[in-house]
Amino acid sequence: MNKLILGRYIAGDSLIHRLDPRAKLVLSFYFVGIIFMANNWQSFSMLLIFTLVCILASKISLSFFLKGVRPLIWLIIFTVALQMLFSSGGQMYWHWGIFKISEFGVTNGLYIFCRFILIIFMSTLLTLSTAPLQLADAIESLLKPLKAIKFPVYEIALMLSIALRFVPTLMDETAKIMNAQRARGVNFGQGSLIKQMQSIIPLLIPLFVSSFNRAEDLAITMESRGYQGGEGRTKYRVLKWQTTDTMAFVLFAVVTVVLVYLKN
Repeated sequence: MNKLILGRYIAGDSLIHRLDPRAKLVLSFYFVGIIFMANNWQSFSMLLIFTLVCILASKISLSFFLKGVRPLIWLIIFTVALQMLFSSGGQMYWHWGIFKISEFGVTNGLYIFCRFILIIFMSTLLTLSTAPLQLADAIESLLKPLKAIKFPVYEIALMLSIALRFVPTLMDETAKIMNAQRARGVNFGQGSLIKQMQSIIPLLIPLFVSSFNRAEDLAITMESRGYQGGEGRTKYRVLKWQTTDTMAFVLFAVVTVVLVYLKN
């Protein structure tokens, strides 16, 4: 559970932390899009250097970003292996039945590995430098134009903020329940696959019960305080667009121009 950093936020006063959450959210998705424009080592090297510079600007330890890679490492390896074993082109290094390793497959596999790492690093930077409630406010602000077609923007933002807020709480509670079950003799991750699945049941049942109880308490609390939501509700956290946010967009535009220049 300590390897999972979804919903985790590290407070700070760096340049990345001070950016408007709307700018960080839009630029993160934009960065994921331009990653697929890279098609050689020069372009990937430039994107990697840019990502590392952003990490240094956030003043967050690189170890947190490596923790974001660990839970997905087997998925990355599996995807890279499929690309290497079923792609053909260029010099053939190894061939057996339908499996083959060629120059084109190895190159594409390494490119996919780089794309995975860059996407994980940038998404991790977004979550670590932006509070969950700020992300919810940013999504609500970006979805406001959809109110014209009667899209429930406020309700979606409320559900998202509650979900993001309680992700770390559920992770911490899961760790406590696992420790309590271990003290009672439950072994997680040992034995056959069926036994491992059976050992999860004592973990899921109290976790679900606790989650439902917490949801009921939250609903009663919101009702007792007269929460209604919707139009006319004031904001405690007001989003303000600053010059640094505009400069961030200009910087990403420059990165895009350099990326286009470096493409084959």
